[in-house]
Amino acid sequence: MQVPSTSSQEAIRKPWIIDTTLRDGEQAPGVVFNPHEKKRIAQLLAETGIDEIEVGYPAISQAEREVISEIAAMKLPVRLTAWARANMADIELAASCGTDAVHISFPASRLYMELMNREYGWIQEQLHLLVSRARALFDFVSVGGQDATRSDVGFLRRFMLDAEAAGAERLRIADTVGIATPVSVMALGAALRECSPLPLEFHAHNDLGMATANAFTALGAGFEAVSVSVTGLGERAGNAALEELAMALAMSGGFETHLDTTTLSRLCDAVASASGRAIQEQKPVVGRSAFQHESGIHCAALLQNPLSYQPFLPSRVGRNDFEMVIGKHSGTAAIMAHFKRRGVSVSKDEAREMLESIRSHSDRLKRALRADEIEAIRRQNSVKHA
Repeated sequence: MQVPSTSSQEAIRKPWIIDTTLRDGEQAPGVVFNPHEKKRIAQLLAETGIDEIEVGYPAISQAEREVISEIAAMKLPVRLTAWARANMADIELAASCGTDAVHISFPASRLYMELMNREYGWIQEQLHLLVSRARALFDFVSVGGQDATRSDVGFLRRFMLDAEAAGAERLRIADTVGIATPVSVMALGAALRECSPLPLEFHAHNDLGMATANAFTALGAGFEAVSVSVTGLGERAGNAALEELAMALAMSGGFETHLDTTTLSRLCDAVASASGRAIQEQKPVVGRSAFQHESGIHCAALLQNPLSYQPFLPSRVGRNDFEMVIGKHSGTAAIMAHFKRRGVSVSKDEAREMLESIRSHSDRLKRALRADEIEAIRRQNSVKHA
C-alpha cells in the first residue's frame, strides 16, 4: 500500500484512543468480567498503548467501585476514566475510586430528553453545576451527549458551547444507536469544529456495520479522540473495534499513535476468553480466516510474496504465519508447499495428479481437507504408480 507523503510534521495527526471494553464492552448482554479479568484486561490495554481506559461505572455497585479502585492502585501508565450519569451522587461515587478522570453523560436528543422528562435549560444548569464540582475532584472532566447523532446540529452546537463555558475539557458525541455513516460524521465534525475549539470525541456503535469506519473518519473530520472496544465488544452489534482501528491508523500513513499492534492478538484472545464470546473466524485483523488461503492463484503468489494477497503480515498483529488450506480451490503450488513443510518431496506432476482427488473429496465433504486425508490421497496416488 502506498503511504501518502506529508509535507510537514504537522500533517501527521496524533489521535487520542480511549478503550471502553471494561465499561461499554461489559454492557454486552450476558457478559460479566470478574475482578481478576478486569485487572488483566486493563494491564493488557496499557501494554498495547491505549491513551485512556474508561474503566467502569462506579454507581452500579460497591463491587464495581472496589475493582475500579484496585485498577487505579495498579498505577498503569494510562489515564483512567470513570463513567457517571449527570448527577452529583454518581460523580462523588466515581471520585471515591481514585481515577484520574470522569465522564459525565447527558441526554442529547429530543427523544432522550423526553424519556428523562427534561428540557434544555436543565442540561445547561447541570453542566455548570456538575462540571465545576467534578473539576475539583478530578484531573480531567469529559462530558458527553447520548444519542447525539439523532439530534440536530443546532442543538449540538449549543451543547458544545455550554460544555466549553462550564469548563469541560472534552465533548463526546455518542452514536448511541449506531446510525451514523462516514459522510454524516464528516459533516458533523465540520459543523462542530467551526463552532468551538473544545476537543471532540466520537463514540461509535456498530448497528449498521460502520462503527470502525465512522471512528476512523471522525479522526480526519475534526474529532481529536475516539472510543473503541476490544473485538468491538458492546451492546447490540457492538462498538468500533480497537484492533481494526489500530491497523487502519497504522496503515494509513497519516496518523501517529502509541499503539503496539503486535499485542493485539493476545489482547483480543484475553477479552474473548473473559467475555465468553469467541472471535469469529472471519473477524477482521485477528480472526483465523483473516490469514487463511485456499485459492490456487492466491497461494502461488503468497509463496513468492506473502503480501501479494494480504494487507499486512500476521506477525504485525501477533499472529503466526499465514495458513494455506487444501481444498476445492487449491492448486499445485499449495499442494507441493503443504508436503514440503512435512518433509515430503512432491513433484509438480504428482501434485497435478492429486488435484482431481483432492477437489472431488472436498466437494463431497463440503469442506477443506485435513492433513491425514491429504496424505491418504498421496499414498493412493503413489500405489497407482508403483
